[in-house]
Amino acid sequence: MSFDPARPYNDLPALPPRHDIETKAVLKACVAARSALAELKISGRLIPNPSVLINSIPLLEAQASSEIENIVTTADRLFRFANRPEAGLDPATKEALRYRTALYQGFESLKEFPISTRSAIEICRTIKGVDLDIRATPGTALLNEATGRVVYTPPEGAELLREKLADWERYIHADDSVDPLIRLAILHYQFEAIHPFTDGNGRTGRVLNLLFLVEQGLLDIPVLYLSRYIIDNKKSYYDSLLAVTTDDAWEPWILFMLAAIRETATWSTAKIWAIRNLLDATAEQIRRGLPKIYSRELAEIIFVNPYCRIADLVGAGIAKRQSASVYLKALVTLGILREIEAGREKIYTNPSLLTLLSDRGGSDVVSR
Repeated sequence: MSFDPARPYNDLPALPPRHDIETKAVLKACVAARSALAELKISGRLIPNPSVLINSIPLLEAQASSEIENIVTTADRLFRFANRPEAGLDPATKEALRYRTALYQGFESLKEFPISTRSAIEICRTIKGVDLDIRATPGTALLNEATGRVVYTPPEGAELLREKLADWERYIHADDSVDPLIRLAILHYQFEAIHPFTDGNGRTGRVLNLLFLVEQGLLDIPVLYLSRYIIDNKKSYYDSLLAVTTDDAWEPWILFMLAAIRETATWSTAKIWAIRNLLDATAEQIRRGLPKIYSRELAEIIFVNPYCRIADLVGAGIAKRQSASVYLKALVTLGILREIEAGREKIYTNPSLLTLLSDRGGSDVVSR
């Protein structure tokens, strides 16, 4: 029976794929992706305080992954409200921040249990901010954004979806010889094809990608900015996904994902080096200009929190409240921070870091 985009794809095949997926082109691309990912893993260890990275690149990933679903906010707003999702914040920024929270909570959950259907449900609940479950009602269909026509109708029925997710879960932990990066591409297709939730599937799937890389030991922390590549190649992403369904075209899809991993790993590595260089330069500037208050911890806290508050220094044990205020004002005088009013509160921004993080095109250290 030929594929009918308007008919629920209840015949979605189980994993692994029926065809040979380890073609010569795929294996060659896999080697390059593995090499770039290994370099990223090493570079992530260059910054002793992992919070500097955990509080930055995952927020960029949150912004980009949400943008893929047309939920648009700015990196600046995300960093400003990252630790203070205040009342009245616009819905797009709130939703992108929930993505960051889902990624972090998923990362922490790996210490307790492996990736599973349970993980997917918890991630999607966090992203959407509602107590949802596996999709039970029929009528879900994916449309072409430009034409409005139905391009894919996922499987229907909660019991069938749970069966397909159980098969997906088994393949996550399959003890086979297929490289984890190839398996990631296969798993991502399968999850998107199952489409187990009424909304949030794409973002949930992209969180699961990063958690899978951590679970497989290919990354220490989820700092691969994978959604950046998908935004830049959005049409190819969706076309390649659909071609697996319609034509069993696994090779182009796997090559797409391996290219995404390779390119974003290289970009993320350069970004981490730039953050490290800027942090070192900032620490040296503080040491020379403000030797009486200098500490490495002071330099790091304004990188962990590029929108820094007095309470952040107090909470980190760097200084008591009055001294923390003096320290931050001294950093303003030195030209490292800028002071802005936020109601009754003062916020101190790290403009060089924010410029560096907001620049999707390059990773050069920003000069002051």
